[in-house]
Amino acid sequence: MARKTARQLGLNLKTDERRARSGKRKSPDGVATSDLVVSAYVGDNSTVFPEILSLHVPPGSIVADVTYGKGVFWRRIPKGEYELRPTDIATGVDCRDLPYEDESIDCVVLDPPYMEGFYRKREAQAAGGGTHTAFRSYYSNGKRAKTSGPKYHAAVLDLYFKAGREAHRVLRESGTLIVKCQDEVSANMQHLTHVQIVNEYESVGFYAKDLFVVVRANRPVASRIVKQEHARKNHSYFLVFVKDGKRKTAQQRYKTWGL
Repeated sequence: MARKTARQLGLNLKTDERRARSGKRKSPDGVATSDLVVSAYVGDNSTVFPEILSLHVPPGSIVADVTYGKGVFWRRIPKGEYELRPTDIATGVDCRDLPYEDESIDCVVLDPPYMEGFYRKREAQAAGGGTHTAFRSYYSNGKRAKTSGPKYHAAVLDLYFKAGREAHRVLRESGTLIVKCQDEVSANMQHLTHVQIVNEYESVGFYAKDLFVVVRANRPVASRIVKQEHARKNHSYFLVFVKDGKRKTAQQRYKTWGL
């Protein structure tokens, strides 16, 4: 950028002095408003999801909802506003192996089962009863996720991690990945799932751009309890990632900052 001359600087100083004497100053752009998209909501997914799209996904974008289920997220979205491609395991499409070309999608929406109980091998022990019945019926055909390999919470992360890498493949550069998740206690151990997802996704080339908290309107109920060890989760998250291979990871930024 060209440097300003002494004459130009002098003129600027005189202009600033005149503004100071008159009490006038340059008006900033924009208007004052409280009509903002905020980060926390009491309600359900269909209330929050439109707010996320309005802020992060332009109308007309190609959106692949790879865990579409019964389309709960889309209940308040006008038809035709986005080029929606709805799939899930019930339609024969695995979110870890999508039928799309590389860098062909503007936005991916991912909401797999986020409780380790959905991955238990015995149907009788699978999660989905009590207060989780509604969630289970909304995901695909209500059956527990079929997966092999890691168990318990590791199985939850395995699905998120593999689906995230596949989303990275099909997303265009600067494309958006919207992920629904919830922290959980498994085997009496606290797992901050949203932190684990952010760390993993950053390592494959995503930037964690935004986070939304959804607090359920009703109180959770435990069918049986002897002694409570952890706070019962009554909130979940929408994480918003942007595909950006040029951005430094958190670890790289920490090193730059000397931390």
